[in-house]
Amino acid sequence: MPHEVVVLALNDVVAFDLGVPSQIFGAARDAGGRPHYRVRVCTPDGGPVRTSAGFAAVPDHGPEILAEADTVVVPGVHGGAALEDGTLEPPVAAALARRRPDARLMSICTGAFVLAAAGVLDRRPATTHWAHADRFRALHPAVPLDPDVLFVDDGDVLTSAGVGAGVDLCLHVIRRDHGSAVANRAARRSVMPPWREGGQSQFIERPLPAPAGSSTAETRAWALERLHEPLDLTRLARRAGMSVRTFTRRFRAETGLSPAQWLVRQRIEEARRLLETTDLPIDQVAGRAGLGTAASLRQHLHAAVGVSPAAYRRTFGAARV
Repeated sequence: MPHEVVVLALNDVVAFDLGVPSQIFGAARDAGGRPHYRVRVCTPDGGPVRTSAGFAAVPDHGPEILAEADTVVVPGVHGGAALEDGTLEPPVAAALARRRPDARLMSICTGAFVLAAAGVLDRRPATTHWAHADRFRALHPAVPLDPDVLFVDDGDVLTSAGVGAGVDLCLHVIRRDHGSAVANRAARRSVMPPWREGGQSQFIERPLPAPAGSSTAETRAWALERLHEPLDLTRLARRAGMSVRTFTRRFRAETGLSPAQWLVRQRIEEARRLLETTDLPIDQVAGRAGLGTAASLRQHLHAAVGVSPAAYRRTFGAARV
């Protein structure tokens, strides 16, 4: 059966965001043309909602279908209690309470305000549109926000930056679920690049002030280009121009992870990319990803996704259709 995606549309929903999940997930098909996802749209009461584009959207479903969802997507909003004071209107809270406990949650743009108001982002890394970063931090200080990235994948909760970054997030989820070949086909059908370089910081009109006077974001970007090199805490702190203690504190505040945890996560993602897109031997994949040996790669990959490198490549490799 296709993976069930339910989009929860709220009043003042961003019209572009509302259409993205149906378009991108709907383009994900297997080699026989069968859809990998079924996307349905609902509202908290089953009635129409206002959109940011000057028209109303009339859903086919009410909140009852949230109980059937494998993934729940909350598009961005241009108004409402979540954006104004960090709370949820009772119908919205009741609708979100209908979701299964194991359902994956996604937000696009300011939809992150809704997830944060529901309490699911506390102490978890997240992002939202850069223009709303200051408001988000003020309303939700317990959420380690990174306004520089296009999206954040924290396992069962994923958030994206503004508008077009919702496309990046949906393509990333398809790649995570079904591998690069399926994601690339979905991107081509949608006339979109399968992967965009850089983060949303390149689109910011003026740099946002870092919350603590300086940020570790540049050092993180620098480290991503050097995952194959030794990157101990002293080297990272020196690159950031901070003491080890200050760097560690600010790094955790911005990402929700220690530098070591963050590096392992990034190296696992790089190893997955190499397994999917190259035919390099496993030991070379481990070396290029900075995980050292094939044994280390097997241990980390099994802990992250539950399979060996060879099994992962068979499932998600470039030859898979």
